[in-house]
Amino acid sequence: MSRLAWFVVTALLVFAAVAFAQSAKSKKPTAGGAAPADPEIPTVKTYTKPSKDELKKKLTPEQFKVTCEAATEPPFKNAYWDNHEPGIYVDVTTGEPLFSSTDKFDSGSGWPSFTKPIRKVAVTEHTDMAYGMIRTEVRSKTGDAHLGHVFDDGPSDKGGLRYCINSASLRFIPVAKLEAEGYGEYLALFQPTSSTAKEKLTVKTETAYLAGGCFWGMEDLLRKVPGILETEVGYTGGHLDNPKYDDTHDSKSGHAESVKVVFDPAVISYADLLEKHFFRMHDPTTLNRQGNDIGTQYRSAIFPVDDAQKKAAEAVIAKVNASGKWKRPVATTVEPFKKWWKGEDYHQDYLVKNPGGYTCHYYRD
Repeated sequence: MSRLAWFVVTALLVFAAVAFAQSAKSKKPTAGGAAPADPEIPTVKTYTKPSKDELKKKLTPEQFKVTCEAATEPPFKNAYWDNHEPGIYVDVTTGEPLFSSTDKFDSGSGWPSFTKPIRKVAVTEHTDMAYGMIRTEVRSKTGDAHLGHVFDDGPSDKGGLRYCINSASLRFIPVAKLEAEGYGEYLALFQPTSSTAKEKLTVKTETAYLAGGCFWGMEDLLRKVPGILETEVGYTGGHLDNPKYDDTHDSKSGHAESVKVVFDPAVISYADLLEKHFFRMHDPTTLNRQGNDIGTQYRSAIFPVDDAQKKAAEAVIAKVNASGKWKRPVATTVEPFKKWWKGEDYHQDYLVKNPGGYTCHYYRD
């Protein structure tokens, strides 16, 4: 076969493959009949696509590689593959709503999987012939961000599709925060049909105040814990009103660098928050110190807001001490909660804004 003939045959095969892929897309879904209709939710916002320079400043390196360079994050090691909280998932580049937890299911793939987007017009589909296979890539309409791929092996009773999406392309907003973050119209997706369902939908939150060294290192790990809805760094446990960062050094104000944690007790209990996370992400046996950070502002302390939290904290400390996992006694103090002072803006979400920044916090086995 001549080179020209080989080229023509190859071109025809590629054309046929693309045509087949486009035809397959137009015929979906195949497994379960017509997909459910998109919800009638009015669009009340206009979203715009940031420039690449803006995205480089706004996103983490992994988020940028996935959304702008079509990279794929590792399975089972991403933020939302196992997230079961009710809420919506928005485009991390623009904030536009893309998927809902009401359409999320466990596909076993290790990535968040959905049966459909909130609005079909919010996403676009493109033929992807990379890696020697034909796949259908999914991108956000406004942001043109790479999201993942769509396959026809989803639940047959819900349209037969599986939108396999990278967590790095998404930002999750729980139901409890939809109104506050300007997505109140999407509460309609979660309207219960019975009083029992309404009770289950109501998210009852609890707040914990924890100190374990550098507050931004603690916050970076805590924000990823399932059931935690909000985190904020600040100061508590001291005597000075409205303390600033410099006031806490050299024990001048008596405050500890702390994290305010708002969580859903139906997902994670206060005791589990302490035992499975707080006492594993820092060394509770070093007095007034974590890593290279020395001073009472870096002490290990729990500030219970009521008697139930106080009893739970004392019980967990006793359990951790008796476990033998630490060679020295736990030095964590249980101190009465008085008042919370929010930290400076540049400290909030510090390690999100400064990937690779200093931290001495990590999970110990």
